[in-house]
Formats: sequence, structure tokens, C-alpha cells
Amino acid sequence: MQNPSLTHLVMIPSYNPGQKLMETVRAARAQWAPVWVVVDGSTDGSVEVLQAMAAEDPQLKVIVLPENRGKGAALLYGMEIAAAQGFTHALCMDSDGQHPADLIPVFMAKSQTTPDAMVLGVPVFDASAPALRVKGRKISNWWANLETLGMGVGDSLYGFRVYPLQPLIRIMHRQRWMRRFDFDPEAVVRLCWDGVPPVNQPAPVKYFQAGEGGVSHFNYWRDNKLLTWMHFRLMLEFFIRLPVLLVKRVAYRKP
Repeated sequence: MQNPSLTHLVMIPSYNPGQKLMETVRAARAQWAPVWVVVDGSTDGSVEVLQAMAAEDPQLKVIVLPENRGKGAALLYGMEIAAAQGFTHALCMDSDGQHPADLIPVFMAKSQTTPDAMVLGVPVFDASAPALRVKGRKISNWWANLETLGMGVGDSLYGFRVYPLQPLIRIMHRQRWMRRFDFDPEAVVRLCWDGVPPVNQPAPVKYFQAGEGGVSHFNYWRDNKLLTWMHFRLMLEFFIRLPVLLVKRVAYRKP
């Protein structure tokens, strides 16, 4: 295990994630330090277990929000604290065991060599992936690449990725969206608009059944409605920004 990083940390938002939480946190800590868990108003008793773990591990920090605010809001809260303490980048991953903790060093290394970029996980699905989710994300990816004029977003929804903190915090302070399920795709689009290029890195994703401890808070109608509204908003803003985006896109293509 390497020495704790002073610039890059792992940040795990968590809301009633089920039995995979502790396994996820331990796996992340085995690969990196420090690791922060932002508990987003969980009511499943996981706070006490996490705090007991943190009491024995100085490289594990637990931040507890009193009520559920949404993934984006929880991450923003944690990122503001991290930035104030001098951290420059955060690798975000889900708390339910879907993301590959063993690839944390690979993603961090890419971020350290390209600090001005965001490192996006591109999911490699296995047989556990619901076909509806796999096909549905292709729609969001198509819109994200249109909205960014083809900057090369490999996947707009996969939450295993490294963000540069300051640009993302500035973006989120400028508007009131990106606080719930819309966080991941809107963050990618708006960071591209602000000149933060994507670097894509394949990463497997695992969907666990309920009997395996899998927990999903995804609501097909509610969250797809939210994504539809998000892309509608982004397209309106896209047309307003288009002249400037075209200039940036030409500059981005230059060697």
C-alpha cells in the first residue's frame, strides 16, 4: 500500500447501499489512501458501522449528511471539503460493489499524468447487466457526444471516474442541477464545455442480484424522466453556446 496521496482521494457517496458497502470500502482502502465515504442520509444503520471502521483507520473518513440530498449534492459537499484541504482530484465510485476497486491505481495514474483531464470509466458489461440498462445508456451517450461536438465521451453514465475538483465545483456552483441521478452525464458535458477533456479507460461493471446483496435505487420512469429533462436543458444551452463551442472544438483538434 502506497503512502497516502495529498492530491487524489477516493470518494464514495452512499445511500442505503446494502451489504456490499463494507466490502466496497475495504476494497477501496486496500488500493488507495485516503478514502472518504459521504453518507447521504442513510437510514440502514451503515453510519455506525462506517464510523467504527474509521475509528480504526486514519485514512478512512466518514462524512454524514442528516438527510438524503442526492448523489450529486453529496459529492459536491464532500468535494468542497476535500478542495479546502488541498486535494485536487477525486475518484468517485458507487458504494454497492458494482465498480472495480482493483482499477483505482490505474485510474489515479492516468489522472496524475493528465491532471487537466477527467478520467472516465467505460463500462465492460458481463451477463449480469440488464439489457434495458445497456441499451438505454446508448441514448444518453449519443446525446452527450452531440452536446460536446464529439469530444470523445466514451460513456456518460458510468460513475467510476476521476474528476478535477476545482472545475467541477465551479460548474456546480453556477447552476442548481446535477444534484441527483443527472449528476454523472451532466458533469461530463459541462466539463467538456469548460475545456476539460475526457480520457477513457475501460472498466468492468457488475450488477448484483438481490440474493447477492445487490441494491438499486434506480427508478426507470423517474430517472429517465430526469435524464430527458437534463438533455433538453443541455440542448437549449448548447445552441446558445454553439459559436463558442465550435471555436473550442477546433482548438481542441489542433496538435
